[in-house]
Amino acid sequence: MTATYPPGPPLPAFVQGFLYIRRRSLILPPLRRRYGDVFALRVPPFADKLVVFTRPEHIKQIFAGDPRDLHAGEGNQILGPIMGAHSVLMTDEAEHARARRLLMPAFNGAALRGYRDVVAEIAGAEVQRWQPGSTVITLDRMNALTLEVIMRVVFGVTDARTRAALAPRLHRIVTIGTIQYIGFLKPALQRFAPWRAFHDNLVAIDDLLYAEIAARRTAPDLAERTDVLSRLLQAGGETDADPPLTDAELRDQLITLLLAGHETTAAALSWALHELAVHPDLQQQAFEAVRTDDDKTLEAVMKEAMRLRTVIPGAVRKLTGDMTIGGWRLPAGTVVSCSILLAHRSTENYRDAATFRPSRFLDGEVEPNTWLPFGGGVRRCIGAGFSLMEGTTVLREILNRYSLSAPAGAKPERGRVRNITTVPRGKAKMVVTPRSDG
Repeated sequence: MTATYPPGPPLPAFVQGFLYIRRRSLILPPLRRRYGDVFALRVPPFADKLVVFTRPEHIKQIFAGDPRDLHAGEGNQILGPIMGAHSVLMTDEAEHARARRLLMPAFNGAALRGYRDVVAEIAGAEVQRWQPGSTVITLDRMNALTLEVIMRVVFGVTDARTRAALAPRLHRIVTIGTIQYIGFLKPALQRFAPWRAFHDNLVAIDDLLYAEIAARRTAPDLAERTDVLSRLLQAGGETDADPPLTDAELRDQLITLLLAGHETTAAALSWALHELAVHPDLQQQAFEAVRTDDDKTLEAVMKEAMRLRTVIPGAVRKLTGDMTIGGWRLPAGTVVSCSILLAHRSTENYRDAATFRPSRFLDGEVEPNTWLPFGGGVRRCIGAGFSLMEGTTVLREILNRYSLSAPAGAKPERGRVRNITTVPRGKAKMVVTPRSDG
């Protein structure tokens, strides 16, 4: 079989790229209806040839494939200038496997149980500041909350001055605009605003992180500390295959954990709270779960929000050689995408796919390779458990204190693309009323 590509739209590449990056929820469903379960796109500067797969069996083939044949790191290279060359998202094969081995213990079950109390403390302090009867701008508050979680639980920054210097700079990374970021990929533009400002901000963050890493290495209580950075500083060295992480590697992993775990979780929480606010019956069920310590139901709320309101559109791999996937013989260099958005919206995968119904995650009806917010295979997000733990903990703190409702006259919430995430366009505003049934 000769190498070939599936059909796709005849639009100019720059138009396809714009629509995919900025209007993906509008363009992808019509393309699937027009071209079927597999179609091709041109989305510069992301990929000259992107082949989109949507069926569970095709997604399973990609996720289960040999990582030597399917490079996720190469597929994510557009993120490299910020995340760094050593990031677990940027590397492949042996280098990726080593990074993952060193990172995983900081995200295992025992570690997550240790982080839960800190997350609850941060969430409780956030909710305590809300005024009863006020309208909360949910996306802004969840962004602030999850950033505080990253700084304390992941970075382990406890010094008030360091946190005050670091927080606004980290926020600027997360909120960079698409044009600003694409321009940042061209070093010549970094002499001009706004790209120079972003470059200078990244340099300042690096200086702060390297100073924190150096101080932490010599901290007398390093062995007793439980934040992720402190755990990573003590990881490795047992074998020649897993030497300890260097300062540059630590920096790249910390920035990766920030970008992969901050706005994505904030967006998912915002969508979950919005859906509970507009579905009082489901909100009451979630409150009953809080009262009975039923974390499975709260986790199902988070999972269903991640499904219905997909935050990240796809998981990509770059082929290192010719490969047949889903009956298509694709040449080396092709970037293949498992479309999370289309898999989540498929009526073949989900009964009443357009309905917010968390119980589907409790009834055993969600089939493998149909729910994909954390990717899959050997590249499944190492922070998946952390994200779900954080989400359920925050929901518990909020619902234990307040009932939620949509503001009077509020329009239905729609999504908009910010960077690579889909967030509520109206920031998911909600009115918080003290509970009388707590």
